[in-house]
Amino acid sequence: MKPVAELTPNTFAFETTPLVKPTGFREYDARWWFGHPTSKKAPEINLMGIQALGMGLGTLIRRRGAGPKIVVGHDFRGYSMTIKLALTQGLMAAGAEVKDIGLALSPMAYFAQFALDVPSVAMVTASHNENGWTGVKMGCDRPLTFGPEEMGQLRDIVLGGDFDLTGGGAYEFVEGFRQTFIDDLVDGHTISRKLKVVAACGNGTAGAFAPEALERIGCEVIPLDVELDHTFPRYNPNPEDMEMLHAIRDAVLEHGADVGLGFDGDGDRCGVVDNEGNEIFADKVGVMLARDISAQHENSVFVADVKSTGLYATDPVLKEQGAKTDYWKTGHSYIKRRVTELGAIAGFEKSGHFFFGPPIGRGYDDGIVTAIAVCEMLDRNPGKSMADLYRALPLTYGSPTMSPHCDDEIKYEVIDRVVKRFEAMQADGEQVAGHPIADLVTVNGVRVVADDGTWGLVRASSNKPELVVVVESPVSEQRKVDMFHAVDAVLRENSEVGEYNQTL
Repeated sequence: MKPVAELTPNTFAFETTPLVKPTGFREYDARWWFGHPTSKKAPEINLMGIQALGMGLGTLIRRRGAGPKIVVGHDFRGYSMTIKLALTQGLMAAGAEVKDIGLALSPMAYFAQFALDVPSVAMVTASHNENGWTGVKMGCDRPLTFGPEEMGQLRDIVLGGDFDLTGGGAYEFVEGFRQTFIDDLVDGHTISRKLKVVAACGNGTAGAFAPEALERIGCEVIPLDVELDHTFPRYNPNPEDMEMLHAIRDAVLEHGADVGLGFDGDGDRCGVVDNEGNEIFADKVGVMLARDISAQHENSVFVADVKSTGLYATDPVLKEQGAKTDYWKTGHSYIKRRVTELGAIAGFEKSGHFFFGPPIGRGYDDGIVTAIAVCEMLDRNPGKSMADLYRALPLTYGSPTMSPHCDDEIKYEVIDRVVKRFEAMQADGEQVAGHPIADLVTVNGVRVVADDGTWGLVRASSNKPELVVVVESPVSEQRKVDMFHAVDAVLRENSEVGEYNQTL
């Protein structure tokens, strides 16, 4: 039976027909609104739709020569285990041999591909999205996850009902894998400097992992919202969200901590607050880590996403240490793939996804590996605080990630219009925010760069009905604000663009 794009809940059809809204197949993972008791928003997928997704995924991995074994796990939401079991049913119908690691972080599922010698993975998670969302992060070529090509193939199989239902699937629950994962995280990592660390988990899945891992490497851990609670009573576990960062800041100052570390809902991102309560955007944390890594490894190659600070290219310390950085498309799948392609030692995203290749990691994004790297950086700099290391960076004025609403069905068309508008401005010699346009980077949306180095980025969000806006200036706070207003003015030429979730 082919899935349909719309169904009314609380009807016979909703219980007997697979619902799969096509827009849930994103650029590099799947994300749908599953529904929430307090919301009137119509579901975009139902359990039969999830089952169809599993049948499609099982079909795809076999056709790509990666079947039949696959790891599955789920994050801590009230419905995630139900989603995973429906997905598992579909996988098994397509002949998959499922290894279920239970409640997990996304990096734990990626690790399981290596530890259990299983080529494929399907991690049920909506990451930092609000309750009511669900999704799946998938891959069949470790340490990589699906990109647009694989997601397009999966979409066509599922929506077309083009399943290879061979049967013969199998299921195994892997006992005690949480401890196996934590043991691997801390293996070979011990710090000699006694660090007091706030570990903030937003009541998400990382609460069952991060505090223990940090304690075992030698940190004194101050737990913050580590109790698992899928209602997320204080805030969404999103270390890019200022509400979570403010809570970490307050705890750091209250306890006199050396650093605050925040983890998102599925544990693949890490946010950082220094000992003085400064909320350090993740791209600046990446520059600090790049300085530390390139001091130990000659001619280090890094990858940074296009939302990130220009310091990766201009920082004098990185230049002196022979480091080179490649700016690439935003998105965990894109950066992961680019790190592997270039043999880079690390990749950084402004959202807080950090990817460590050999000899530090296995190439996938892991918030706890990032947290350990931050602690080891402090350990290698005795007498210097996190704030000292932050102040040592050249000063730039950057914005948080701002996200005006734009429907999934139209957001890419809007971005195409915005790119063409800036290209026309450059061709006609028009200025942006009172300065000539020095460069346009269009590898992912458009990053418009003025002649003084001030820049603004606009791109489509890969996992929500939103656009993404980031601005930065190496000159002044006012130039940053000017660039924001210039970029926003172009956005406002498109009536489909709504209000921001937060602004300057």
